[in-house]
Amino acid sequence: MTRYQVAIVGGGPVGIALAVELGQRGVTCALVERHRDVGRIPKGQNLQHRTLEHFYFWHCVDELRAARLMPKDHPIAGASAYGSLSSDYLHLGRPMRDTRLGEFSINDFFFELNERLPQYRTEEVLRARAAQLPSVTVMFENTAKSIEPEADGVRVNVSSEIWPYEDLVIEADYVVGCDGARSLVRTALGIERHGTDLGDRMVLAVFSSAELYEKLERFGPRSTYRVVNPAKNGAWQFFGVVEVGKTWFYHGPVKPDTTPQEVDYIKSEMEEAAGFPFEVEFEHIGFWNLKIEVADTYGEDRVWIAGDAAHLHPPYGGQGLNNGLEDVTNLGWKLDAVIKGWGGPNLLESYTEERQPVFSQIGEDMIAGGILREREWLKLHSPERDLADFEKAWDDLDRTQTPFEFEPNFEGSSIVVGSAPGAKPGIHSERAFAARPGHHLAPQVLSSGRNVYEELGVGFTLLAFGADDDSVTLIEQSAAEAAVPLKTVRDDQADGRAKFESKLVLVRPDQFVAWANDRCESPDAAKVLLEQVTGH
Repeated sequence: MTRYQVAIVGGGPVGIALAVELGQRGVTCALVERHRDVGRIPKGQNLQHRTLEHFYFWHCVDELRAARLMPKDHPIAGASAYGSLSSDYLHLGRPMRDTRLGEFSINDFFFELNERLPQYRTEEVLRARAAQLPSVTVMFENTAKSIEPEADGVRVNVSSEIWPYEDLVIEADYVVGCDGARSLVRTALGIERHGTDLGDRMVLAVFSSAELYEKLERFGPRSTYRVVNPAKNGAWQFFGVVEVGKTWFYHGPVKPDTTPQEVDYIKSEMEEAAGFPFEVEFEHIGFWNLKIEVADTYGEDRVWIAGDAAHLHPPYGGQGLNNGLEDVTNLGWKLDAVIKGWGGPNLLESYTEERQPVFSQIGEDMIAGGILREREWLKLHSPERDLADFEKAWDDLDRTQTPFEFEPNFEGSSIVVGSAPGAKPGIHSERAFAARPGHHLAPQVLSSGRNVYEELGVGFTLLAFGADDDSVTLIEQSAAEAAVPLKTVRDDQADGRAKFESKLVLVRPDQFVAWANDRCESPDAAKVLLEQVTGH
């Protein structure tokens, strides 16, 4: 029987990413996954700027970009139409990378640009990276049957899916369930999930159609096409490009009892959304329910959950995958800290405290709230009832938050120092270059010509830009006494570095700001600071 520091149940993109995150930190981990081959359904395609930062730190961002199926110069941009894609009422969205607020681009707030590729290609990149890490043991074609928490660890009972179908037991200090919506690990803990059920059954159809591509050329190069259909009560009808000129996916509401065999009916729904007939060859037909579910807690003691095991929502904008990978970076460094002895007794509890409200607000406020708001809009405005009112409302319609107003953050967390009074983790904030406690660190060029992101350490990083030596020394000494890994990056405040608005910025291993100030006043202040940000 082999003992690992962490056992990961479920080897989809979130599970394999956690193995990479931990493996790079030297944490021994075993990953148990039933399937040897990745699924070929092209979901989770929209990878946000922040997600590409993860791949930079996982040392496979170039491999990820090379795995893209769309041509490199094909824009990641959407279009919306009222009624059908043949309508005259259109909104042609600009590419996310071109989104601006005054003089600033959304790109200015991140070290990496966004990307678009099918989830199975992302998963293949992560599998290849995990295979390079000696501390990671991947056990494909094995299924976890049960977990047994014990005083000093957890036992995972595993059955092989191949001859001779042997059972085995894995012992680990910690277990993380990345095992999807029907999570064995979440069920074993008795954790419930709650959220808004919007009532619709939705189809996911993957298909080939060169004709559809030709008939949508009037939109110019696009990656997604959405229909606002008053007959569908706010539920999206949505076409997405997988391979330009060839392969697509479609999401849309269908009858509650629809089966995969009803291809003529499903095709008719797609043609209604398009506004014209087109030839199609189906590759996959599946279904999902239009609802939000978020776990009440993300774990306890030695057992935790991440990704779809913790949260589930409609596959809009790839939010499930992006947030699952953010779960990984949040939980990963905290597990590493506790295993190595410098993380305190409250550090792992902060994982639920920080991540659960972020996803809850994404699911309820952005996705469910957006659908409900669109339902109300459709009731109020109709071209048949009042054309002038409808045309004005359509021109004014803003169905989504701008990326500048969507800013997941952990301000108010128990392991963040200096939050504004009453602040709590969530998504409702505006992006800024200032280094604000609990918020994502903006990139910044150093006097060396390198970006600050290229200098961040694997543990905490102290940015000292024009700071006094005494303050820096106090924090460095306190970190050394507590065995907290700390790298100091010194520079001046010229060339835009004053935008951080603090001379001292303590950055967490997940690139969020733990504390920012101009001085550290005393050894006691430094000691209290390091204790709080490490969960003591």
